[in-house]
Amino acid sequence: MQTFRSDLIEGLSASPKSLSPKWFYDAEGSRLFEQITRLEEYYPTRQETALLRQTIPFWLDLIGPEAVLVELGSGASEKTRILLDAIAGLAAYVPLDISETALQAAASALRADYPHLDIRPVPGDFETLPDLPDDLPSGRRIGFFPGSTIGNLDRDAAIKLLAASRRMLGRNSLFILGVDLIKDRETLEAAYDDAQGVTSAFNMNLLHRANRELGTDFDTNSFRHRAIWNEAEARIEMHLESLRDQTIKLDGHRFRFRAGETLHTENSRKFDRERVVALAEAGGWSLVEMRVSTSPYVALALLRPKE
Repeated sequence: MQTFRSDLIEGLSASPKSLSPKWFYDAEGSRLFEQITRLEEYYPTRQETALLRQTIPFWLDLIGPEAVLVELGSGASEKTRILLDAIAGLAAYVPLDISETALQAAASALRADYPHLDIRPVPGDFETLPDLPDDLPSGRRIGFFPGSTIGNLDRDAAIKLLAASRRMLGRNSLFILGVDLIKDRETLEAAYDDAQGVTSAFNMNLLHRANRELGTDFDTNSFRHRAIWNEAEARIEMHLESLRDQTIKLDGHRFRFRAGETLHTENSRKFDRERVVALAEAGGWSLVEMRVSTSPYVALALLRPKE
């Protein structure tokens, strides 16, 4: 709670104003995001799910026996089931997530369906990856980071995460990275500003959460959701735009918004092969193979530690 408070004060004090997207995911935010993934406009989840089913059989020989699957930002672990079903002899599954409640709920559901699998949930976030349990089986560690979540991080944070993952997983590991690919503005903006307004509610929930948990006084009717394709930076930006001049109070602080000023809540960077290779190598990994879905295009990159 204190971290949310300090992050919000810091973000509202900045120019331009911004806040990390990790604060989207309270219980309501997680529910809304799961709803987003089922929307017609939001192609990434269904495209990556189909691509994962097609791709994983080709990578099984590289994974090998007694492997340990380590998933970053596991959430409900729904895509994970594709891997759990496909990898014969998987020795253990280690989901990592910032939400301990979501982590334990997903682990309980998986234990019921995979009673013979060693499941070790570990709470943690991308900024400070925890160490893996010491007593895990000795097979190859397989990192799994789907959903193009790496696109929500700026380049420096993404490199730091990849480097930390390499240290955590070890020299003989592999890393399966999901990325969304650059495409036309219309498809991208529709995916982040759906006709039903679910993404708008997801973004706006950040203000409801701040009011409820921190005692801020955001008038949510005086903000609107905006999704913008920033072609120069190859990223979709999500903002909450103030519809009027107003002042927000928190712990004796007063934060002024001008009409039209925004709180920048998320970036979702998009990639091509060159960008994936450059990012992976900066984080200490080499690209083994990159497989691309049918349109609208997403990709799965298989990485191994650089020599």
